[in-house]
Amino acid sequence: MASTNLQSNFNNPTQFIEGWYWALPSKKLKIGKVKAVTLLGRNLAIYRGFSGEVIAVDAYCPHFGAHLAEGKVEGDSIRCFFHNWKYDQRGICVDIPSLEKPLPVCINTWKTAEKYGMIWVWVGEGKPNSLPFVPELEDVDCDYILGTRFIKNCHPNVLLINAIDAHHFNTVHNLPLEIVFTSQNLNPNAITFSNITRGGDDSWFIRLIRPLYRNEVTYSMCYWYGSTGTVTLGPDFLHFYIIFSLQMIEGGKTEGQTILVTPKRPGFLGWFVNPILLWLTQRVGNYFAKGDTQVFQTIQFNLQTPTKADQSILQFIQHVNHQKSLTWGTWETLNDSNIKNLSKSNSELTLMEQEKHEFKI
Repeated sequence: MASTNLQSNFNNPTQFIEGWYWALPSKKLKIGKVKAVTLLGRNLAIYRGFSGEVIAVDAYCPHFGAHLAEGKVEGDSIRCFFHNWKYDQRGICVDIPSLEKPLPVCINTWKTAEKYGMIWVWVGEGKPNSLPFVPELEDVDCDYILGTRFIKNCHPNVLLINAIDAHHFNTVHNLPLEIVFTSQNLNPNAITFSNITRGGDDSWFIRLIRPLYRNEVTYSMCYWYGSTGTVTLGPDFLHFYIIFSLQMIEGGKTEGQTILVTPKRPGFLGWFVNPILLWLTQRVGNYFAKGDTQVFQTIQFNLQTPTKADQSILQFIQHVNHQKSLTWGTWETLNDSNIKNLSKSNSELTLMEQEKHEFKI
């Protein structure tokens, strides 16, 4: 279950799934400002036009290669700092000061969206699919705050499976309850895992919280594009919602952002209660992350001996591997030709390492 198979998306540092990925918090991009962003190995310039629209373009001007984040926003267009070539929100060059009319030049643009206080970029050439959302809150207006920003020394896929690693709830978090998940495909890019067990009646803790649950303890995880996970947990009368939005960075590591979410409530209830609920949601998330966060700084994931408790993990791996693959840095669709080139490059690197080793000896 390691990432040695080039056709496998799971835990693979050279490829990822076509989909929506977070780029930066919305509040960090004011009207008329531009930011340099590196996303999945590709350099972008992301700016907010005067209309409020967020536009993402490839970073480098086709003329001399100057970074467009050094430039200036004009209306909903971006003007390069170096020679003042101007590109509109479609990426088309609309003005070259040294010429009477612009050349037929354009730069790549990428679809963007804003949700949960984050700017998201659609990475892929196909028509964008659904933005990640909490299934219970699909059509609900929400309040939210951004939680912890973090970097982990493992692949996003590996970090996300922690939420459905049934056995670790007993070994790490001392939960006196055997967790069993059932899975359901929400769409081709999203899969949910929900707890279906009751049990734990020998535990005073479970007996204490039992009146709060009509059926099983509410705990579910929904995965989007193999990189964003939404957690729903809590008693029947009050659910907590946590989003773990991840992106792969250099070396197959993870940069992540937690987002705490709660439904909007009207009037005084919303003004007074929601900030408290969001604060509590963050405490809940920190509690579950605290026990095993260090593991993901040192783990070398290689599932060679799966057990019955790992069934949900195997289902997630299969789900990830069935989605459309893009290559790191180029964002090209992975096909047989790409795989052969990657295989050749990896073989050449391996040979070079062997030659280095032999030379040292």
